[in-house]
Amino acid sequence: MAIIDVFNGDADGICALHQLRLANPVTSTLVTGVKRDIALVKQVNASSGDEVTILDISLDKNRDDLVRVLESGAKVRYFDHHFAGDIPQHDNLEVNIDTDANVCTSLLVNTSLHNQFLPWAVTAAFGDNLFTSAETAAEPLGYNSEQLEQLKELGTCINYNGYGASLDDLIYTPIALYELIKPYTDPFDFINNEPGYKRLRDGYYDDLKQAEQIAAEHLTASHALFILPNEKWARRVSGVFANSLAQQFPARAHAMLTQQSDGAYLVSVRAPLENKTGADELCRQFPTGGGRKAAAGINKLPGDQMLTFKDAFTDSFK
Repeated sequence: MAIIDVFNGDADGICALHQLRLANPVTSTLVTGVKRDIALVKQVNASSGDEVTILDISLDKNRDDLVRVLESGAKVRYFDHHFAGDIPQHDNLEVNIDTDANVCTSLLVNTSLHNQFLPWAVTAAFGDNLFTSAETAAEPLGYNSEQLEQLKELGTCINYNGYGASLDDLIYTPIALYELIKPYTDPFDFINNEPGYKRLRDGYYDDLKQAEQIAAEHLTASHALFILPNEKWARRVSGVFANSLAQQFPARAHAMLTQQSDGAYLVSVRAPLENKTGADELCRQFPTGGGRKAAAGINKLPGDQMLTFKDAFTDSFK
């Protein structure tokens, strides 16, 4: 029997897996990629009796391969908070999906584990820009403001590491970062004792400093659209820069368009935090788009569709 763990390469996916494997330590095959690489189930070759866990990737983008894995005889557990569409009905499928804009996959896993490793779920919620949800979830822990800020920074840095057009863009591959985190039951031990964390944190602040020098291409009280250059640092920081601006300007929608070498754009969208809805619907209007209500993206927006996207962006958030 093989055990296969499929997870998004961002903070939510990594922290969800970390919680599950702290609760049930096993040797598993890891399947992941950059944050935007969500069609991951196609990499799974399962057989009857295998156990597959899928974390923080849209069922809608993986439905056909999920059905294939189920028909092989494997058992599948699925935790997610993205748009799912029609969910297959199968005796071997256990689904825990909630698309509420204030929920992330790690919080769903935490509920299933009865708060066993709640600090890691809080870390993930911060990383997913769900600050209020993170603070609410953390209340039983009794943390002070300094401790919460440390977890917020950790979650943000783990999430930052997942962005990029390819693994070569990242500070660490998601598997390498998960392996760094894996020995630590307590996130504060990771913060204080893991040498690799300094490298990750330094990269985040260096990249963010460069992004903050970019002026908005389109700016109103309700919209901000930025175009970032075709550079590794820009691809790495685009999503967390959007998250940062969303926190600073909660009534404003944000879009980051990162230039690619072929003239297309990698797009990150954040709905206004005061009304966390519409980002997924906007991005699904374009062939490689998807995500969740509060935060979504487009993997490849053709250059000649940029103005079409801009119009759709402004129309989607009034």
